[in-house]
Amino acid sequence: MESAAQPTCFLIADISGYTAYLAGVELDHANDILSDLLGVIVSALRPNFRLSRIEGDAAFMFATVEKIDGSMLLDTVESCYLGFRRRRRDVRQATTCECNACIRIPDLDLKFVVHHGPTLQQTIAGRQELLGFDAIVVHRLLKNEVVNRLGMDAYALFSQKCIDASDIDPAALGMSPHLETYDGVGDVPAWAHDLERRWQEEEERSRVRVTPEDSILTITIPTKVPPQVAWEFLTKPGQRMTWQPWVTQVTIKGARGGRRGLGSANHCMHGEDAVVEEILDWRPYDYVTDRTILESPDGLIKVLHTIELEPTVEGTKIEFRFAAPETEREQEAMTVIGPAYGAALESTIPTLVAQLEEAMAAREAERGPEPAVPGRSAPADG
Repeated sequence: MESAAQPTCFLIADISGYTAYLAGVELDHANDILSDLLGVIVSALRPNFRLSRIEGDAAFMFATVEKIDGSMLLDTVESCYLGFRRRRRDVRQATTCECNACIRIPDLDLKFVVHHGPTLQQTIAGRQELLGFDAIVVHRLLKNEVVNRLGMDAYALFSQKCIDASDIDPAALGMSPHLETYDGVGDVPAWAHDLERRWQEEEERSRVRVTPEDSILTITIPTKVPPQVAWEFLTKPGQRMTWQPWVTQVTIKGARGGRRGLGSANHCMHGEDAVVEEILDWRPYDYVTDRTILESPDGLIKVLHTIELEPTVEGTKIEFRFAAPETEREQEAMTVIGPAYGAALESTIPTLVAQLEEAMAAREAERGPEPAVPGRSAPADG
């Protein structure tokens, strides 16, 4: 029985510079390094994307979705790139090997091409394949003039069809318009997102985080889902009302280009009362910190609040942490509000955990078996 075409977001993460890198390096170490980096890339893109196959030095991923959550897409791509850069740096610093393959690890970089369109999923020769015109287009996009025309060595190239299926404004987010033309395909308008610039911004940006030592109220929730799934439930406005029954409405203000994150604010309605959460630090999929502004009989209270996600063997440990307010008046008010809010938050834990597990089970059922992924072991010394 022939399957019907489904709307799909295609993503290819390609390790750039690998062909030149192979010239004159030790192939056994080069293969270890490639396998390690590909493992990092695929792990970072899952489970939001499913692996179709490894194509040499690239991972071809996809997600069956009609509408794309632009914020989650950018969080996923940027988190993957930042993880790649950290892994590349850490492996080079950790190894004592002075072979060319290890010395030249910094020559490798990463680029993404992302497209959207219908595709057929069919099993051919025992392997599941994505068939259709748009599956071809995303591969054509790998051969582009972004480096020559825009001077970006590390980038994510989003086709206009991908942007149209999302809810973000690429110009407002600082992306550069770009056009590619291919034989048999025609013009493919797109937007280029500079990932080297994002790396520099993240390296220079100061961190705002409530540490365990600074927290006066800590709620810990062990889960069996990966950080990506937990992050979506904790940061996507529509999810909040499903596990926090006192939240009746959530709106976002100040989201540049439609993207949630640093500089935006959540306005959470609790009946007729409003709680404002000003985002001060946004590190997918590690933590998010906001300044929560609460109303009390004695006036407004401002509390620094961090939600941190720590990967575990079974899944993710979620930790809510609240710092002490700055003024004496706010600290006194918090002694009353804090325990009540903590008790309310703890009461939602079973609902949150159940919803997370249901969401993960649904994704696994839809994803099905995937191709094998290279290991993540670091290159051997010697």
